[in-house]
Amino acid sequence: MHYKTYEAIIGLEIHAQLLTESKMFCGCPVKFGSLPNSNTCPVCLGLPGVLPVLNKKAIEFAIKMGLATNCEIALSSIFARKNYFYPDLPKGYQISQYDHPLCHNGWIEINSDGTTKRITIRRIHLEEDAGKSVHDENYVDEYSTFIDLNRCGIPLIEIVSEPEINTPREAVSFLTQTRKILQYLGICDGNMEEGSLRCDANLSIRPKGSKALGTKTEVKNMNSFRNVEHALQHEIKRQIAIIEKGGDVDQATLLWDADLNEVREMRSKEESHDYRYFPEPDLVPLKLDEKLVEEIKSKLPELPYQRKNRIITQYNIPEYDCEILTSSKNLADYFEEVVNQIDDPKMVSNWIMTEVMRVLNEKKIDIIDLSVTPQNVAELLFLIKNETINLNSAKHVFQEMIETQEEPGQIIARLELTQISKEGELATIVQDVLEKNPDEVQSYKEGKKKIFGFFMGQVMRATQGKANPQLVKEILQQKLTGQDDTSSKT
Repeated sequence: MHYKTYEAIIGLEIHAQLLTESKMFCGCPVKFGSLPNSNTCPVCLGLPGVLPVLNKKAIEFAIKMGLATNCEIALSSIFARKNYFYPDLPKGYQISQYDHPLCHNGWIEINSDGTTKRITIRRIHLEEDAGKSVHDENYVDEYSTFIDLNRCGIPLIEIVSEPEINTPREAVSFLTQTRKILQYLGICDGNMEEGSLRCDANLSIRPKGSKALGTKTEVKNMNSFRNVEHALQHEIKRQIAIIEKGGDVDQATLLWDADLNEVREMRSKEESHDYRYFPEPDLVPLKLDEKLVEEIKSKLPELPYQRKNRIITQYNIPEYDCEILTSSKNLADYFEEVVNQIDDPKMVSNWIMTEVMRVLNEKKIDIIDLSVTPQNVAELLFLIKNETINLNSAKHVFQEMIETQEEPGQIIARLELTQISKEGELATIVQDVLEKNPDEVQSYKEGKKKIFGFFMGQVMRATQGKANPQLVKEILQQKLTGQDDTSSKT
């Protein structure tokens, strides 16, 4: 297959559940994890005679996202009925927006493989979510599907990009930036595993240099950044293989199966006319006051790229480090809370990027779920700075802090980890190590300087890791140099 002779044309449709207290058109609560079908009412179930009422907070959240992504905000927009049948859509239609969306013509800047690229946002529109089908292969020995309608009516915004994305990595970068903006605005938690952020991709391929678009497929069920990249890589290869064999790609909606690492056809791909859009008869056009838009704009929080640039400038942190530290608002908040208590930004950055990130990755948790507070991290780093403990002991203390929730000082006292920094005491230990290893001393004198690490290790072992490493290094250098001098005089 000649992959390099083709290019992919990808457009993303990102659905983000909004963090409102109630649903889009009724007063039912928005809660994840409730008992199935417990957060429903006649409105979100679509029973006869009910009327929808717009959620003002959802409108404000959508405007925030539009402004944060450089969109034009329509002062007049129209809700439409999107008609289709699915078991978890009891009304038989979804209230959405079609040809008159709330936000349009925006952009997000991405960085992929060191290249900066601006991706156009075609539209951001409001709509309500459908319910959820739960598939269970282990119920009464038969394949069964259950319907949970709690999700029906939850407010969504759909962010639709233009087909300007050309690689799976660019797609992941666009999705990552979108998620960061949503989280920094505080309007969506961005949890893909729980379904509060979902991504579909429209994808086609064409020979490089061609302007014509190929037949597109839509890939669904990608519930992680990793799955988005893998699914798109797989679909690109699949389409190229079909074209190379002289076949035609069928327009279809595909499901990504992460367990089998494959896509499978769900149904033929719908076009807009299949949904029979028409203006929602129970809702008047949404009219906005320009003053409301300006007020929302004036209250926008610091956005990811703004915070990244500020932290680089304010704390003199390298861009690579800052990219990680600002990857989520919660992580950036944690970093700045620690820095506010111990004025050593680089030390804080190094600790978070190594020890803290290691724990988050191992436990697969967010920083807000970490049991160690920023105050305790600052206290631990201060104990390193004033040489109460060394770095290796601090790592051990940090692990204990996670497991026991004790204060660092309590752990150091309990485990007797206070650093040995008395020069006389360490000099005696160093001398003992050198006397017990005469062959290694001779090798060092003969020019094998790498053996210095062996002496450091022996001293640290003799002190159970409590020795001040810098002081040990200085004493070793003095004694080994002094021995060299003595031997040369004889």
